[in-house]
Amino acid sequence: MALFFVFIDGIGIGENRTENPLAAAELKSFSWFTSQNGFHNECRERYETSVLYKGIDANLGIEGLPQSGTGQASLFSGRNASEVLGRHFGPFPHSETKPLLQEGSLFHQVISMGLKPCFLNAYPEIFFKKSKKKNRWSCTTLMVRSAGVRLNRPENVKKGEAVTAEIVQTVWRDVLKQDIPEIKPEEAAGRALKAMGKNDLVLFEYYLTDKAGHRMDRDYADRVLRVLDEFLFFTIKEMNEQDTLVITSDHGNLEDLSTKSHTRNPVPLFVKGDTEAFQKAESILDITPGILKVLSKAL
Repeated sequence: MALFFVFIDGIGIGENRTENPLAAAELKSFSWFTSQNGFHNECRERYETSVLYKGIDANLGIEGLPQSGTGQASLFSGRNASEVLGRHFGPFPHSETKPLLQEGSLFHQVISMGLKPCFLNAYPEIFFKKSKKKNRWSCTTLMVRSAGVRLNRPENVKKGEAVTAEIVQTVWRDVLKQDIPEIKPEEAAGRALKAMGKNDLVLFEYYLTDKAGHRMDRDYADRVLRVLDEFLFFTIKEMNEQDTLVITSDHGNLEDLSTKSHTRNPVPLFVKGDTEAFQKAESILDITPGILKVLSKAL
């Protein structure tokens, strides 16, 4: 039994209108969970033994717009980073909230259970050079490195062991001039499924959704969602029945392209597999405890 945690940056539950790129019937993965056109504020929540869809809070009792630094630290630790800091902060983790990721994160707790976590994302060499020079890491990479888990590099992509940020490898090939081919989203999803066969927890981060929201660019939003959707839908169809898929976000953004800023909308929580631990989830603080509860059943 394994759990695949897909963290999608910057997607909230917005209005049911054509201007909302997340409220689209073409998004087969989200529509699979909601039985409607993607997901939006008119979708009924779904509470079943093996399928769950609901909205959860990302504001965490703090005024202002949620930000990635505190939102992700909260999501990956189960502790309220915004409350610790007294405000929302991002995009990188704040010095006062870094300990949540460096000491008691989801990865740390999974390892302490005697289980094996894996971070599926890969990073080009320029990322490591810049991050080390500035000593500035994202929430996910700080968590993973602090837990002593390997960050994937180009060689892992070439071996089919890891997935690039844009999933299909086009940016790495065309912009970074890496000697790798473009692949289909389904092939990338296959890598995730293979990783689930070797690990207890597999995490994948997709941040282009947040980037598209800040751009306020519908064409770009549709492109990045189309790739993500094919990746997710293949996973939904092909994953083992005993495994669990968890999908959620850190704050809203992409659902409202009329503004470049984040939103205070609830974020979606999708679960396929063991939904029991997430039935009563109210906020992003409940995701890490829920994942740990599911994984504890493997002991």
